[in-house]
Order: sequence, then C-alpha cells, then structure tokens
Amino acid sequence: MWGRQREASMMYKRTSSRDRSSTFDVEETTALVQNGTEVENTNPSWKLSFPHVLVATLSSFLFGYHLGVVNEPLESISLDLGFNGNTLAEGLVVSMCLGGAFIGSTLSGWIADGVGRRRAFQLCALPMIIGASISATTRNLIGMLLGRFVVGTGMGLGPTVAALYVTEVSPPFVRGTYGAFIQIATCLGLMGSLLIGIPVKEIAGWWRICFWVSIVPAAILCLAMVFCAESPHWLYKKGRTAEAEAEFEKLLGGSHVKSSLAELSKLDRGDDGDIVKFEELLYGRHFRVVFIGSTLFALQQLSGINAIFYFSSSVFKSAGLSSGLANVFVGIANLLGSVVAMVLMDKLGRKALLQWSFFSMAVSMAIQVAASSSYIPGSASLYLSVGGMLM
Repeated sequence: MWGRQREASMMYKRTSSRDRSSTFDVEETTALVQNGTEVENTNPSWKLSFPHVLVATLSSFLFGYHLGVVNEPLESISLDLGFNGNTLAEGLVVSMCLGGAFIGSTLSGWIADGVGRRRAFQLCALPMIIGASISATTRNLIGMLLGRFVVGTGMGLGPTVAALYVTEVSPPFVRGTYGAFIQIATCLGLMGSLLIGIPVKEIAGWWRICFWVSIVPAAILCLAMVFCAESPHWLYKKGRTAEAEAEFEKLLGGSHVKSSLAELSKLDRGDDGDIVKFEELLYGRHFRVVFIGSTLFALQQLSGINAIFYFSSSVFKSAGLSSGLANVFVGIANLLGSVVAMVLMDKLGRKALLQWSFFSMAVSMAIQVAASSSYIPGSASLYLSVGGMLM
C-alpha cells in the first residue's frame, strides 16, 4: 500500500465500540454453555465464506488486467492515436494508471472505514468502468491518458480493500490460503489481458475491444457486492452488533456466531487506549515492522518485474522471440508461484515463504547478470536471460 505523508504530531486512535454495543467475552461464552447453548469448537465451513471472497478478488483480477492491457496492443494504440515512435507518450500510456493508483490507495483506508467494505468495492469498480470506456472510445492521446488515470484510481482502491475484506470474512484456518487468492486473481487478470491482446496485429482496432472487455468483470463486481456480506468487523466497530451477528451467521454458520463476537469484543477492548503516534512508525516501537515490510515490497518492485508486465512484448520481440507465446509463459510462471504460495501459506507460514522467494529472486537476477557477460555465447545468453526472468 502506498504510504501516506502526515504531520509528525498527528495521532491515530482506533475507535472503540464498547460503549455502543454488547460485550461478549469468555465469561459470557461459559454462561452460554451452562444455559445449554452449544458453542462450536470445530472450524467453520470454508464453503460459506468462499463465494464472498471470490467476488472480492474480482478487484484484484481487474488490477492485473489493467496492468497488462496495453502490453501487446501498445504499438497499435500508438499508430491509431498518432504517437508512434514517441517513447515518452508510450511510457505515459503504460504508467499513467499508477498515478491514479497512488490517489486511490491513499484514500482507500478512509473510504473503507467510512462507507464500509462493500460500498468501497463498488466505488472501486465505478472508475474502472468509466476509465475503460474513455480509453476504448478515445481518438487522441489525451483521452487515452485520462482513461488510464481514471482506471488507476480504482486500481489503487481495490486491492487494499480486498486484502482487508478477505481477512475479515475468512475463517482463521484458511485465512492465508484465501489471502493468496488475491495474488492468484491478479495473475489471472494479467494472463487474461496478455491473451486477449494476441489478435491485435491481425484485427484492426482490436485494442479497443481489450478495454471494453474489462467492463464486464467490473460490472459483475459492482452488482455482486449487493449480495455479499458486509464485514462483521466493520459493523461491530460502528456499533451495529445485530447486523454483525447476522453477517457472521452468513459467513461462518450459526454455531460460530457467539464465539466470533466474543473474539471481536476482546480485540476491541485491546484497542482501547491504543494510540499510535505517527513518529513511532519512523523511529518508535513499530519502526522495525514498518521498515521490514516496506523494504521487502520495495525490493520486489526494484527487481524490475513490473517492467516485464508492461513491456514484455517489446522485450521478447527485440530478442527475436514470439511475443504472444512468451507472454503466455510470463503469465503461467507468475500464476504457478501464486498457486504454490496458496498451497503452502498455512502449512509453512509467511516467513519461510518470504525467505525462499526472495532468495530465488536473487538467484534469478544473478542468472540474468551472468547472461549479459561477454563469456556467454549468444544462444546460451538468450536462454539464461529468458529463464532467469521467468524464474
């Protein structure tokens, strides 16, 4: 998530709902047992929450789709809109969405806390529909840049809310697996955009279809959220305990409602008086976590993987390879990594996966460095470069 620059004196205090809602704790759970009410100790069924998680990951699918939607069609877009050969304009078409994403991600926390998770998803889908329509119908570079920027605001809002929502509606025993769905959806969106762009060289104006297609999942997200559960955590924080109960029943089953509310109550009491000063994120007790998390994310971006997502067609073409086939391999490699993470997330834990994935990234970049050496013959250099990138 993009960082927010705030004054050092600013403080964030989490709002407590203890004065506005019923409190459920361990003693009350014991009372329920004594009164003959059964408290379920087994894990809730993952099938109840799965459809809600699936709909939420549509926002991540759209994020991946719009990352790669101009990859293959960029040359055709530049020819049709009259900026062919202008590398600055081509770079802006690719990256303008990130400017909008910066704004969307900056506002995402306030929007999600203010209007709820479901409406935040709908607000995420709206600019994606409008922006894609502008890009699909434009006749000039300015219209394309405007459409990409508008889409970007939804791209910045969606994944942040998705991560929050999936965490809050998932049963704890599959939370890591469901969290991996977000990355898998992003990979599928990226693969979808690369595949749908393949006919762009044969069919005139096909790049406009690529933008029109993205409206379909955005519209589905907007409409399907009407039928999805609101986050019980958000409802409880707003003092709407009865509604939180109803949503827990929808997500976890009736036998898990009271225990889930008891857990929320304990978390809420732990939040009381928990004031975090902004400067503590920079040099206080939270600095280590913030520094490690931010550095890992920055290093992932500095590996250059986003440049591959944006310009893989041009890169492979310059290497004498079929851009369509190569793009498919890029998508498959990215998807496989996400599937492995999904399978192992709740078995090995987060730390082990981070260590091995970053070690593998270092090895792959070392392979690419070796490929650029003058001691490696041409064909071997090509195989090592492509292999290192896919790794």
